[in-house]
Order: sequence, then structure tokens, then C-alpha cells
Amino acid sequence: MVEPAGQHSIAFEGIGTHWEISTPAALSAALRAGLRERVEAFDGDWSRFRRDSLVGAMARAPGSYRFPAEADALGRLYRRLYDISGGAMTPLVGSSLEQLGYDPAYSLQRRGSASPAPAWDDVLGWSGRSITAKSPVVLDIGAAGKGMLVDLLAAELESAGVQSYCLDASGDLLVRGTEPLAVGLEHPYNRAQAIGVVPVHNQALCASAANRRAWGDGLHHVLDGTTGQPVRTVVATWALANTAMLADALATALFFMPGSTLEKDFDFSWLTVFSDGGAAYSPGFAGTLFT
Repeated sequence: MVEPAGQHSIAFEGIGTHWEISTPAALSAALRAGLRERVEAFDGDWSRFRRDSLVGAMARAPGSYRFPAEADALGRLYRRLYDISGGAMTPLVGSSLEQLGYDPAYSLQRRGSASPAPAWDDVLGWSGRSITAKSPVVLDIGAAGKGMLVDLLAAELESAGVQSYCLDASGDLLVRGTEPLAVGLEHPYNRAQAIGVVPVHNQALCASAANRRAWGDGLHHVLDGTTGQPVRTVVATWALANTAMLADALATALFFMPGSTLEKDFDFSWLTVFSDGGAAYSPGFAGTLFT
């Protein structure tokens, strides 16, 4: 992120991600501490890499688990995208990722062939804050979780009276009240280059890319839940929406469905880059692609 002129910023690490928050005035020590505590609490609830998290408990034993209030909106969004994608986008790919080596130990060693995610209704009940595992299940909310946490931190800022800010979670951005921020679109094969630029103002920009968490022989973290295999046809996506949770989720959904299909159900703009070098984008996408 390029910090706007005249801004104060803080930076910290959390959920395996680097965070930067820029505001016109310096944040109080109490608010800075509260933001870090919010990130740690989120990790303690939702991380599949921690044995002491609620998600970790679900992976060991069936039962009903009560999650924080944000679980309601997250579950409804995931179920909607699960149904639209025919099960390709699902929060139940955790076991599939672990099978391919993306496990809590970060072994990056395959345990065998890819395995599809279980069918939602066979193993999972999700109603409001209550999530019921009918058998031990590895929940993975990575497709929307970071964006959801961005929104939660934004709510903390606004409840403290901060109305103008730029919140950056390693490239997933939420910009409110400031001047438009020009953001480079990272080249999917060379992080030192950009393929374009997009202005972000009073909205969120989130990206998903096959090169971000990749290992082994063409393995990466965006799996098709119906096969357990990494998606090969798309290499990078960007989504602009009113909330970071929605932008984050839709950036992943673009790996499974055309943006024109998703536009029937969601208000957002988008860009998709394909593995053959081609690209597609919505008429409302404000970015400029370099030639």
C-alpha cells in the first residue's frame, strides 16, 4: 500500500498476514491495543492451524460450537456461493488442503491423491452463530475470512470515531473517507511488476492469486471442492465491493465462475486473469490494464 500524504500509520502481524492501518490522526494506545486483540481473538476462533481454536476443536470432535456474531453473515455468504458454484467453492476444503500438504505443520508434502471436499449437508449445519459438525470436519474460511476480519477492524475504528482510514491486510484493502488510492495490480508471475492500476475509494479491493500460496508440482491453495484439485484455468482475480468480506469471497469465487454469472447475484466489479494469458473484466471495473 502507498500511504496517502499526511497520514499516520501502524503496522503489525496477525493471522499470518502483515497489517497496515493509515489514518489522518494517530490512533490512541488503547485503540491500537484493541485492534491487535481483535485479530488475536479472531485467530483463536477461526484458525485451522491452531489446536486451541474453535475450528481446531471441530476437527477433533463432532458437536455444536458457538462462534462469535460474525459467523452468521459468513455462513450465509458461504452457503450462497456454495450453491451457486455447485459445491466448487466451499468452507469444507480444509481436509483437501491438508491432503495436498497445506496442513497445520506447513509440511507441504502430499499425503496422497487429491480428495473432494465432503458435501455440506452431509457433515455441517450452520445456523447463525451455531456451527454443528456431524463428524470431525476441518473448516477453512480462507476464501472470505481475511476480508471479514478487515471489516471487523474497520468497525472497531468507526466505533472509536475514526471515519477516514486505509486498512491494508497484505493487499486486501478497505478505504474509507480518504482520497482515492491508486493500487497496483500485481503480475501473477512476477511480484515485482504490475499489470495495471485501479483507484480504490470508499470500498474494498481484494485479490486472489494462485502464486500466493503455492508449493510442489503446481499445487496452490485455491481448490475446487468437487475434485480437491487446484484450479488451473485462472491465475489471478480482483474484486471491488462495498465490504472486504464480500470482495474477498468473490475474488475466490471468480476462480470457479465467470464474473458475469456472479454479477447476477452480487453488486461488485471484477477482473480475472486466465492461465492462457487472457483477461476478462466487468464493464464497471475502474482499473487500467497495461499493454
